[in-house]
Amino acid sequence: MKKVVFCTLAAAMLAFTISAQNKSKDKKKDDKKWDVNNPPGKYTETEFTVTEGTWMNLDVSPDGKEIVFDLLGDIYSIPLAGGEAKILRSGLAFEVQPRFSPDGTRISFTSDAGGGDNIWSMKRDGSDAKQITKESFRLLNNAVWTVDGNYLITRKHFTSGRSLGAGELWMYHKSGGDGIQLTKRKNDQQDLGEPSVSADGKYVYYSEDMYPGGYFQYNKDPNSQIYVVKRYDFEKGEIEDITGGNGSAFRPQISKDGKTLAFVKRVQAKTVLYLRNMETGEEWPVFDKLSKDQTEAWAIFGVYSNFAWLDASHIIIWAQGKLWNVDITNSNAVNIPFTAKCKHKLHETLKFKQDVAPDKFTVKTIRHAITSPDEKYIVFSALGKLWKKNLPDGKPEALTGGFDFCSEPSFSPDGKELVFVIWSDENSGSVAKLDLDKKMSIILTDEKGIFRTPSFSSDGKNIVVWKEDGNDAQGFAFCTNPGLYWLSSGGGKINLITKEGGWMLWPP
Repeated sequence: MKKVVFCTLAAAMLAFTISAQNKSKDKKKDDKKWDVNNPPGKYTETEFTVTEGTWMNLDVSPDGKEIVFDLLGDIYSIPLAGGEAKILRSGLAFEVQPRFSPDGTRISFTSDAGGGDNIWSMKRDGSDAKQITKESFRLLNNAVWTVDGNYLITRKHFTSGRSLGAGELWMYHKSGGDGIQLTKRKNDQQDLGEPSVSADGKYVYYSEDMYPGGYFQYNKDPNSQIYVVKRYDFEKGEIEDITGGNGSAFRPQISKDGKTLAFVKRVQAKTVLYLRNMETGEEWPVFDKLSKDQTEAWAIFGVYSNFAWLDASHIIIWAQGKLWNVDITNSNAVNIPFTAKCKHKLHETLKFKQDVAPDKFTVKTIRHAITSPDEKYIVFSALGKLWKKNLPDGKPEALTGGFDFCSEPSFSPDGKELVFVIWSDENSGSVAKLDLDKKMSIILTDEKGIFRTPSFSSDGKNIVVWKEDGNDAQGFAFCTNPGLYWLSSGGGKINLITKEGGWMLWPP
């Protein structure tokens, strides 16, 4: 008895050990953290040099000597005069929107290296990169520093039943943390973002979608008011409208002396850089060669890419693939040339051999199935043909062929004939009849049209059919005088019964 107990105990311990080992192996697999910059799979590397870029967000260093910008999800820097770009951040992670800290020692940026868009910072030379925010759901972008360099104001994204979502402004300490909410979204679909902090630290300017309706809409009128520039008072917690009107106002950037607000505006078909005198309220255009903005689109990363003041009379901005130094005193824009050596890893595309036109395949859906009057078989449509299948488990056989689409069959009362509709993109539609014994079909209608749901009369002498008024898929030709019609089961002219109704059934 003791031997039996001992063996049983030993077996139980062995099973427990094996189970624990398996769980340990599974845990090790689960604990393997996904690396955005080095995911599994095969890669090839590509290198190329560019002299222009798309939707480049930029900033100017506080000492005015350097421009930092994003390009193809990587971050570069160049001297103010231009030249060969130095890579600061590269890899598979998508990293954009660089911003210098007030003392110029660090650069904040948006990165998904941690698995989702969060705010990071690095030293000016690209080293010592640290993730500041660690949101896993309410993701962040468009960060700007407060004047003391201790905090960052960023746009936080919220979604609800509709995936588009809306933004709020939040403030995070440079060391991280949960953050503090500054603004509250008015609904879950109209966005705000593009923060800009004043040099005196009193205000943060931002843009907000104020289009009528209370929800996001496609195909908005870009020359009406969509976005408005607003200002949040840090001390009072109050918000006020600054500018808007026809063509909107977005991507605000307050000057270093706080006297002039630069922003972007749509003017008819052009996207234009504007200035506003903060004392008098005067506004005027200074550069109308910008690339098209995203006022009609969903612009959670900004309605226009970020630009920056160089000094009281110059703005550095991206447009038409280039970087420009705009003199606001005379609207003269000088190109800042650059070259950037790009190096990217491309994941090997997964490919599966597909036989796109097999000789045989299994149909997964049938339509218009009807049972014969003697209940011995069914007829249905599939792949543009009519098919017959003996019950209960017979093999389907085609009743019609050719290139025309046959559908919506109906039995004659004696079960010897089928009436159905035919459609051809070349010849339009008609009503046809099939002799099931002879397996021969004839066209019954003289005129063309889109016909639906034909049905025999109870004596089999007539057929009733609905004629449609056209649709986007089949067109509208030969669709005049729609309605319910009858015709002889031998074919010929169709005769109008009524213009209203449809889906006619004969009484028994």
